[in-house]
Amino acid sequence: MKQISILGCGWLGLPLAKSLIEKGFSINGSTTSVEKIAVLEKAGISPFQINLFEDRIEGNLDLFLSNSEVLIIDIPPKLRGNFSENFVAKIQNIIPFIEKSSVEKVFFVSSTSVYADDNSIITEDKIPNPDTESGRQLLEAEQLLQSNNNFQTTIIRFGGLIGEDRHPIKFLAGRKNIENPEGPINLIHQIDCIGIIEEIIKKGLRQAQSDNCNEVFNAVAPFHPTRKEYYTQKAIELNLPLPEFDDPSNSEQAQQSKTSIGKTILSDKIEQVLKYDFKNKTL
Repeated sequence: MKQISILGCGWLGLPLAKSLIEKGFSINGSTTSVEKIAVLEKAGISPFQINLFEDRIEGNLDLFLSNSEVLIIDIPPKLRGNFSENFVAKIQNIIPFIEKSSVEKVFFVSSTSVYADDNSIITEDKIPNPDTESGRQLLEAEQLLQSNNNFQTTIIRFGGLIGEDRHPIKFLAGRKNIENPEGPINLIHQIDCIGIIEEIIKKGLRQAQSDNCNEVFNAVAPFHPTRKEYYTQKAIELNLPLPEFDDPSNSEQAQQSKTSIGKTILSDKIEQVLKYDFKNKTL
């Protein structure tokens, strides 16, 4: 039985841990909350309370990583509202612990926000040019991990995350003057996030450190209708108030908002290299 450490057992990390346990893995899982320790224990996860800060780490990170060959980092930057953090510094702080541990492979959960919204078709060959602070810090964290020769790092850039309990339409329903009606959606369901990570583990992708070719995967469902088409239909399906989008034909609205702007993320590499078949293609 192989052991995996999951740093961040939240919305994605916890169900991922449960799925990996079902497949015979032993899981060390971290949480920042003492109240959640019992939740992890009940799921069969060896729980660790670990808090990462810009200048320190609280919790036994050495024991958390001990005997694990794989580390999955799933801790998104906290940059919304009035609170902002140096996410890169937090990642920098854990690297010395990874270096001296048994970990050989790191999977870093990143985001397609590392790519600019420039109306282009995006593959992994596209040079990232983030236009948000979150995207910039994620890209810097990616580079920090992949440049380290003490372990191999696979980057997984997920699109917008949705699931049974999480969907943008619940926020957009009934709203008016929503921007960018013609922009393409780039979403991925939780079940496919888990499936893709498990497939990478299963295949045992091993990058040649001497060639400095650590892997990067874009992970977005192969389904890109416009925002207006998709969210209107989803509101109808869920019997929610319809969202109202800006009208691109209205010159005044067009001048006041950015319409028809957005990248289209392709996940061809996942389908070709991993032979992965998306479970939820139409979201």
